[in-house]
Amino acid sequence: MQLHNLKDDSQKVSFVDAVKTGLGRNQGVFFPESLAPLADIDALLDMDFVSRSSKILSHLIGDELPADTVAQMVQNAFNFPVKLVEVEENIYCLELFHGPTLAFKDFGGRFMAECLAQFSQGEKTTILTATSGDTGAAVAHAFYNKPNIDVVILYPKGKISLAQQKLFTTLGNNIHCYAVDGSFDDCQAMVKNAFLDDEIKSRLGLNSANSINISRLVAQVCYYFEAIAQLPKEKRANAHISVPSGNFGNVCAAMIGAVIGLPVAKLSATTNQNDTVPRFIHDKNWAPNATIESLSNAMDVSKPNNWPRVQIMLDNNWFSYDDFYSTSVDESNTQTVMKKIQQTGYVAEPHTAIAYQGLKANLAQGAAGVFLATAHPAKFKDSVEEILNIELDMPKPLADALAKPCLAEDIADDYSVLRDILLAKLG
Repeated sequence: MQLHNLKDDSQKVSFVDAVKTGLGRNQGVFFPESLAPLADIDALLDMDFVSRSSKILSHLIGDELPADTVAQMVQNAFNFPVKLVEVEENIYCLELFHGPTLAFKDFGGRFMAECLAQFSQGEKTTILTATSGDTGAAVAHAFYNKPNIDVVILYPKGKISLAQQKLFTTLGNNIHCYAVDGSFDDCQAMVKNAFLDDEIKSRLGLNSANSINISRLVAQVCYYFEAIAQLPKEKRANAHISVPSGNFGNVCAAMIGAVIGLPVAKLSATTNQNDTVPRFIHDKNWAPNATIESLSNAMDVSKPNNWPRVQIMLDNNWFSYDDFYSTSVDESNTQTVMKKIQQTGYVAEPHTAIAYQGLKANLAQGAAGVFLATAHPAKFKDSVEEILNIELDMPKPLADALAKPCLAEDIADDYSVLRDILLAKLG
């Protein structure tokens, strides 16, 4: 798999090097120079999830890893189910919250951990990542107690749910967590500064585990094929998928799937009021505003790192702008949509409700639509119970985490403070 840096085309790397490097020169993200189509999609869709995912990932990665090695990595990483639930006629919900941290990021986080275990060969590695909600837990659990690997997680203090926070701030050992006095974009800026710091990079063996890292992105391609595989065969050809979008890695994975043969006709990337991309699609002017806090906090991102990857596929006409929709849903409508979905007998948290609304707004007559449930409703227990006037059962992983003390440290939004901490603790 040959990849190039989207900000510095002279930097070309293999998949292995892209995974180990994380972020390229000039803070550029890596992306394949080309994407070849898969053969015999119908036969692929007839496979079970793990077997199919192994084929897809071997196809994307190429000959850098033996097929049997990839198959074992997938077997280790994807050891939990993916469920497609019909919510109403022709409207299906892809539930991606049946992993250990009850969120879609378990797929990418666990596959990345498998990759680094293969590639690091005992070298010291420090994973540095920012989270707006679910990345932190997925990464922390994927790498917890892995030898020679430390994990540093930055999150915006007081701006993610308690359940999200407790899933990663209670682990300790090789998991180091910092509550930053700022927004997710501020946390992300600190991560980028660290990757520009040669001393930090070399002394800590720095890597990133958010959706900047290509290993997480390719892993997410797999569950879109599972969504289509679980649809009735007569509904597959004209399917429309709607993805709740913050940092735009998830919809990027869906688009990669479409480019290599996923039979999906249209894609929606639906945001909350942090609507940089919907405004860009409308007027082609990239103008991020200050980040606004919302019920769907994992999407509180104004400068999505993965947008360049999506845009290059659109600009190269690998996927048509005509079949790509991006709209925003404000706080009031999010609550209204949650109540509307409840009337069908299904319970959705805010991110899932936004994906549903984006699907309903653009779904063609008679077409099948799939919207993503990226997190279990109990991860947003307080807001879901208040808005829907219900009482949720607490899944055991969340109940256990909530009972433990938070081990995170508070820090200022100041890279020099983070730098000193990293060198003192891990350097």
